[in-house]
Parts: sequence; C-alpha cells; structure tokens
Amino acid sequence: MLLKTLCAGLAAAFFAAVPALAETSHAGGTATVGPITVEDAYARASAPTSPSGAAFMLIRNAGTEDDRLVAAASDAAQRVELHTHVENAEGVMRMVEVKDGFPVPAGGAHALQRGGDHVMFMGLTAPMLDGETVTVTLIFERAGEMTIEIPVDLQRMPGMQHGGHGSHGGHGSHGADG
Repeated sequence: MLLKTLCAGLAAAFFAAVPALAETSHAGGTATVGPITVEDAYARASAPTSPSGAAFMLIRNAGTEDDRLVAAASDAAQRVELHTHVENAEGVMRMVEVKDGFPVPAGGAHALQRGGDHVMFMGLTAPMLDGETVTVTLIFERAGEMTIEIPVDLQRMPGMQHGGHGSHGGHGSHGADG
C-alpha cells in the first residue's frame, strides 16, 4: 500500500510538471502546451516604419484549473508587454499595461483582439512585414512557457479574427496596431 501511494504521488508530481516542461511551436499561429491552446494568432504593425506592433489570438483552456497569461517575450521588440484599452472620464481610449496578465478560465477562452487585450511590441527591432513570422514566448502561470511562430498579417481587418468565438468585447480602435 505504501509503495502504491508513493508511486501515485510521484506520478502526480511528474504529470503536474509536464505542462511547464512541454513547449510546442507551430507556424500558422496555433500551439498547445498542457491544457492551453493558442489559435488564430496574428501580428501586425500600423505601418512598415512603425516603432510598435501587436499580436492577437484566442487562448483556450481545456483544463480543470484556471490559468493566466502573465507575460510575453520576443526578440522582435525591445519590450513586450500585455496591454488593454481603457476609456478615461472624457471618453478617450488609451492603452495601458496589464501587469497581472489575462485570466484564462478552466474550460473557457480569452480573446486577445484589436481594441481590447493584446500583446504589445514596443521598440520593434525590425519592421513587421506581411507574410513573415514573429517568434513569441507566452508565459502562463500554470502551463508554463509556450513559444509560437505568429504570422504577420497586415491585411486582416477588425472582426475577422477568432471566427466568431466568444470574447470579452472590444473597446474601440487604437490605430492599426492595437
């Protein structure tokens, strides 16, 4: 009985660590790590000479525990932050960093979309050119790190992403990059 309990405990510890160790990267903007799947990812800049850009995607959590996207990293920019849009008292929209990250509920999804939550690239190290890809590492509180090749799509219009899947509502537009 003690051996069975010990083995079960070791197996549980191993499988709890696997999501943090597993890292999957796929071109085309889709990747999976543990119960987290990123779909329909794309990146864009507002102009070829723009100093900033953004990435958008649908993050699904097939697990039984809530998770949170807590950070992102990329060599494509000097700084990469998680941002959202908020409206001030005068009705003006502005982007702000979300230091706590974005929740991804168990059995649910969280949409990063233009006019709402997004990954922000500041101080681009090279232009974001249509048809190229940007390597981005997404860091989740529970699932760990996921590195994904995100296609740059400068043609995509607002409302075309995420195939009509649920989101948490847009807040208007912030140019072409947010």
